[in-house]
Amino acid sequence: MMRLRSERGQTMVLTTLFVAALLGIAALVLDLGTWFRDQRDLQAVADAAALAGAQELPEDTGLASARASDYTAKNGGPSPSITFSSTISGFGANTIRVELERPAPGFFAKVFGVDSVDIRAHAVARASYPSAARWVAPITVNEKHPMLNCNPRPCWGDMTEIQLEHLHRPGSGTASGSFALISLNDDDVDADTLAEWLLKGYDGMMGLGDFRSAPSANFNNGQFQSALEKRKGTEMLFPIYRKITGSGSTAQYEIIGWVGFVVTHVTGGGSSQKLQGYFTRVVWEGIPATTAPATDFGVRSIELIE
Repeated sequence: MMRLRSERGQTMVLTTLFVAALLGIAALVLDLGTWFRDQRDLQAVADAAALAGAQELPEDTGLASARASDYTAKNGGPSPSITFSSTISGFGANTIRVELERPAPGFFAKVFGVDSVDIRAHAVARASYPSAARWVAPITVNEKHPMLNCNPRPCWGDMTEIQLEHLHRPGSGTASGSFALISLNDDDVDADTLAEWLLKGYDGMMGLGDFRSAPSANFNNGQFQSALEKRKGTEMLFPIYRKITGSGSTAQYEIIGWVGFVVTHVTGGGSSQKLQGYFTRVVWEGIPATTAPATDFGVRSIELIE
């Protein structure tokens, strides 16, 4: 009888210990889940802060640091550690690294003597000139435009005009009548397509190289002019060309890059029509280049690389 009571007592003690261990493990799992969620949230803050800072590179590391810090603070993150480096030769400090660290309290883990753990996150974002761009508008700008050749280039924000005939015919009859319109997919295009590209941008990736001109009749089309009116006051991305070969509908533009432009007014008509507005520095969707551009026109594509 005494032996039976002894065995029952041992079983009760073991059961109690086993249940306590299970509860402890379950509690620790809950804390681990909380810590994992906190780390994931902190990583999201680090990623977004790095992308925010990269938008100012490589021109202004001070402003890039301020933007990253401001984003972190507004999203409840700790004070970040921020460093800069260059990943593209000749392109300046185009890369920003943001590191975040903060304690995450333990609740059930305190039973095991763990009051808190340090969670960490880091992100690295890079700014570069695009080798291809999406959402381009089908109006070209000649690389010799004065506002693209000021010092430092280009002159962002200064009012200017794009005189279509003069820019698509720089001193010659080449491409006469195209009015600076370009086929962004290097194929035959109609007025509806050009108007859609102007209104929304070309949804494919446009690279560098030769692209055929678009018929001038499309420029005076009512849909195209309506789209141009709707785009007033918004940033558009225009292709920049160096030279034109061929003539008329067979002309081809040599595209060497892109530039942001905001149209404020449209004056004149036909070959005398002018777009008034200003060039802008823009962050645009594109495929980042791995080398520095021969000429920097202020367009940036940014990406997370870590």
